[in-house]
Amino acid sequence: MTSLFSKRQPDSEQEHNHTHHNQKSGAHGDAALHKAKLRGEVINPKEFRSTTATWRIFRIMSEFVEGYDFLSTLHADITVFGSARLTPDTEAYQNAEKLGKLLAESGFSVITGGGPGIMEAANKGAYEAGGESVGLNIQLPFEQRVNPYVRHTIGFHFFFTRKVMLTSPSQAFVAFPGGFGTIDEVFEVMTLLQTGKMQRVPMILFGRDFWGGLETFMKDKLLAQYKTIAEKDLELFHIVDTPEEAMEIILKTGTPDKTRTAPQVEEAYFPDMRSEIHTD
Repeated sequence: MTSLFSKRQPDSEQEHNHTHHNQKSGAHGDAALHKAKLRGEVINPKEFRSTTATWRIFRIMSEFVEGYDFLSTLHADITVFGSARLTPDTEAYQNAEKLGKLLAESGFSVITGGGPGIMEAANKGAYEAGGESVGLNIQLPFEQRVNPYVRHTIGFHFFFTRKVMLTSPSQAFVAFPGGFGTIDEVFEVMTLLQTGKMQRVPMILFGRDFWGGLETFMKDKLLAQYKTIAEKDLELFHIVDTPEEAMEIILKTGTPDKTRTAPQVEEAYFPDMRSEIHTD
C-alpha cells in the first residue's frame, strides 16, 4: 500500500505499474467474460438469428420455477435495494442495518440481493435480531459473494429473472443510495405500480440527500416541462431519512401478512387487466 508519505515513483515506473495492473485486470476480465458466455449468461444480438439463443429458454424457465419454489416458503417480505459499494462506516450502511433489525423485530422477512454493502447491512440487522434474512444473489463475471448474514439464499444467472423474484412477493420496497442497478430496480417497481401490474405497496426511497435530486427532476422535467407523467405518479414513492420513518410507512399498510407468499407465475405475468391503465 502506498501512503501519502511514500517516496514518489518516477513517472516511467508508475506508468509501467499502472499498465501492468490494467493488463492483469483485463486478462482476468476477458477470462471471466468467456466463462460467462459459456454458461449462457451473455448473449450477442446476432445469436438471436440462430438457434443458439432459443435453447436458453430452458435455463430461464428453470430459474423462474426454482425461484418461485424458493420464495413460496417465505412470508411477510420486505425487499431492500442499495449499493454493494457502501461500507460499514457509512451512514447509509448503518441505517440499513438498523432498518433490518426493526423489520425483523416486527415480524418481517428481509430480502436483498445477497451481496455486500447495503444488502449486507440489511441482512445483518435482520440476522442479528433473529429474523428471516434472505439473499437472491446474481452470478457475475466478477463473482459477487454472498454476505455472511444470509440465512436462505439462491443464485441466478440472469438479472431479469432475479429482478422478478426480488419484486414479486414483497409487501414494501426500500431503496437506499445505489448505482445503476439500484436505480433500475426502483424504476422497475414504480413502473409496475404505475401501470397496475403490481398491487399498491410502499416504495420508500431512503435518504433525501441522495434521492431529492431525482424527485426534483421528476417534478420539474417529467411533470411540469415535458408532461410525461401525471401528478398522481409522484405519490408512488416516499422519501425518508430515518429507519423509524420507513417503519411507520410500512406498518401503516398493516401487520406482516404471513399468509401471503410469492404469486404463481401466471399471476405475476398475466394479472387481471384493470380499466383505464395508462403507460407512459
